[in-house]
Amino acid sequence: MDPEKRVATTCTQLLHYLDVFNVPVFNVPVFFSAVYRLELEKTVRSRQAENGNSIIKFLKSSLLSNGMFNGGYSRSVYTIYVDGFPFRRDLLTPWMIATLVDFYINVIAVAAWISYKESNFLTATIWILLLICFGSITTCVYIFIQFLKLSPKESLQDPVYRVLLRHESKGVEQKMKQSAVMSARIAFSVLGFLMLGTLIYTLLTDGSPFRKELLTPWVVATLIDFYINVVALSVWVAYKESSLISGFLWILLLICFGSMTTCAYVVKQLVQLTSQDPVYLILFNRGNRAENRYERT
Repeated sequence: MDPEKRVATTCTQLLHYLDVFNVPVFNVPVFFSAVYRLELEKTVRSRQAENGNSIIKFLKSSLLSNGMFNGGYSRSVYTIYVDGFPFRRDLLTPWMIATLVDFYINVIAVAAWISYKESNFLTATIWILLLICFGSITTCVYIFIQFLKLSPKESLQDPVYRVLLRHESKGVEQKMKQSAVMSARIAFSVLGFLMLGTLIYTLLTDGSPFRKELLTPWVVATLIDFYINVVALSVWVAYKESSLISGFLWILLLICFGSMTTCAYVVKQLVQLTSQDPVYLILFNRGNRAENRYERT
C-alpha cells in the first residue's frame, strides 16, 4: 500500500478513537503530523532496505559473471583453442614480460589483503596460490564469497567495509603483535620502482607498446585478467577517497599506469600511518576508522 493511502486509513481509524476518548481539538493537528511523519519514515526505511539488497545482489552477480565468464574459463579455453598453451618461450616477448610484472605486482596487493582477511594460515596460502595461478577469476570468486558471508544487516551498513574487514575483528579488540608499516612502505616502494624500471627498459629496448603485432591472443588474455583486478582495486580506491575528483583521478592513473599507481597509492596511505599503527588500517577510510575507534587519540 502507498504511504499516503496507509496514512489516510490509519488516521481515519485513529480519528474515531480521538472522538471516543475526547482528545482536545488543538492536539489533533500535531498528532496527525506525527503519525504521517512516522509512516513516511517507515516507508523510506523499507525502500532503502530493498534498494540496498538490490545493490548487493547486483554486485554479487556481477562479480561472479565477470570472474567466471570474462576472467575465467571462456577466455582461457578460447585462447588455448586459438593460440595453444601459454607455457611457451616464444610468448615471452619484452612487452609480455612487462605486462606479467605489472599483473603480479597488483596480485601481491590483493594477496596482502587476503592474508590479512583469512585468520587461518593454510586457507590464506591456498587462496594466494589460486590467485597466482588463476588471476582475476580467483579475485572475483573470493570477493563474491565474502559478500555471501555478509548478514542482511551488514549488507545494508557499508558492505565494502564489511568485506574488507577481517572476520573476527571487532573494533579495537583486534591486536597485532608488531607493526610492519615501515617494512610495507619499503616493500611497495621497491615494487613500484621495479615496475617503473621494467617500463623504461622495455620502452628503450622494444619501443612503443601501441603496436598491433604485440596484441597476440595471450597478451590480450593477460590484459583482460589484469584489468579485472584493476576494477577490484578501483572499487577500494573509490571507497577510500572522500573526494569524487581525487577518487576519479586515482582510478584514471590506475587504468593508465597499473601497478605503479597501486604501489604509489598504497605507500601514500602507509605514510599517513604512524610506526605504531597496524598496517591493515590502510584498508579502511577515515569514517570507518573513527566510527570503529581505529584512529589513535
